[in-house]
Amino acid sequence: MDELRERNIVLAKICEQAERYDEMVKAMIEIATNSETELTVEERNLLSVAYKNVIGARRSSRGDYYRYRAEFSVGNQRKDAAENSLCAYKKAAEDAEKLPITHPIRLGLALNFSVFYYEILNNCEQACKCARVAFDSAIAELDTLSEESYKDSTIIMQLLRDNLTLWTSNNEGEKDTAASPKGDKK
Repeated sequence: MDELRERNIVLAKICEQAERYDEMVKAMIEIATNSETELTVEERNLLSVAYKNVIGARRSSRGDYYRYRAEFSVGNQRKDAAENSLCAYKKAAEDAEKLPITHPIRLGLALNFSVFYYEILNNCEQACKCARVAFDSAIAELDTLSEESYKDSTIIMQLLRDNLTLWTSNNEGEKDTAASPKGDKK
C-alpha cells in the first residue's frame, strides 16, 4: 500500500474519532479517486461511515430549515413547510437508527424532531413520546458512551429532559384548567 493511501486511512480514522465527518469523506475520496485498485473492506467501511454521518446531519438540518420556515409562515406556506419538515425528520430518523443510541447526532435529531412536534404540529403527546424514547434509550446505554461524545450527548440528554419536564408540566396545567369549572377561581 502506498504512503499517501496509508496516510489518508489514518486521517480518516482520526476524523471519525473527532466526529469530523466532512473531512473524513474528503480523505476517503482522495483514496478512491487516486487508487488504481479497488477499495479494501476497511476502506469501504470508512467511506460508508463518513457518508452516513454527513448525510444524517444534513437531513436533520433540512428538517430544521423547514421547521424554521414553518414558524414564520402562515396558511399554505406553513402547511407545506411543516410537511417538508416532517418528511425530512422522518428520513433522518430512519438514517439515524444506524448510529448508536447515545450518538450526539441521533440525540440532537430526536431533540429537534420533538420540538417540531411540540411547536409546529402542536402535538404534545408525540413530542413527549419522541423525547422520552430518545432519553430513556440513551440513559440505558449511558455506560457505552465514548469519551469523545460524552459531553455532547449528556448536554443533549439534559435538553431532552428539560423539554419533557416543561411539556408535561404545561400539559398537566392545561388539564387542570380544563377540569376546573369556569368562573370558579379561588
